[in-house]
Amino acid sequence: MSSTDLPPSKLGTKEHWDDVYSHELANFAEIGDEGEVWFGEDSVEKMVDWTLENVSTDPAPYILEVGAGNGNLLFALCEAGYDPEKMCGVDYSADAVKLAQAIGKSKASSAAAESEADEEPPALVKADKITFAACDFLRDEVPRLGGMEGPESGVAVWNLVLDKGTFDAIALAGKDENGRSPADSYPARIGRVVKPGGMFLITSCNFTEDELRAKFASTETGLFFHSRIPWPTFSFGGHSGNVYSSVAFQKA
Repeated sequence: MSSTDLPPSKLGTKEHWDDVYSHELANFAEIGDEGEVWFGEDSVEKMVDWTLENVSTDPAPYILEVGAGNGNLLFALCEAGYDPEKMCGVDYSADAVKLAQAIGKSKASSAAAESEADEEPPALVKADKITFAACDFLRDEVPRLGGMEGPESGVAVWNLVLDKGTFDAIALAGKDENGRSPADSYPARIGRVVKPGGMFLITSCNFTEDELRAKFASTETGLFFHSRIPWPTFSFGGHSGNVYSSVAFQKA
């Protein structure tokens, strides 16, 4: 499958996601509903478990999530012991950013209230320290965090870059006047923000493991296959497959 095989869908439009997050932001303000967990809680758990096995918490890595939505994956990593002040979630929907920021403040407040004076405070007490920023990843530079290596004017590079459904959504966008899908430029944009030796972990529902490896492992991206996260398989019509594919790459 290539990006050209996926017919355009509203799921590939900024207008759709602006509407989704405007609604979810209003719901959170009204009833505290944090919104949908894209691909479900199981995908979050699997990605966190993989990260704990492959990316040390000490020294604290710089972690970027592209298309962070309501921030659920980064909050889970914060709870797992990763430094929230070295995490950044970007999304092209401004209301997604506002929602994630509001959830972070709520989680931090709740964690502080639940902790006792003689106990070590829970990790989520600093959930509001995660940076969430509005950014069109295909066009804009990701904001740098304090303490990052390299010149202030240079590209921010990260020890771990995460994608949970973002490439899927981009692949559903319409083509430009030259017949190119926005998804065609995405792998190279990912490659440029992964630090040498760093990792890129992606979970997809539209692409198989082999397709993801063909898209992201190349001389252009500088990425090579590292590992995969197993998912239950299903069989239909004599063929077997997975509902999701999770593949990790490392930067040379």
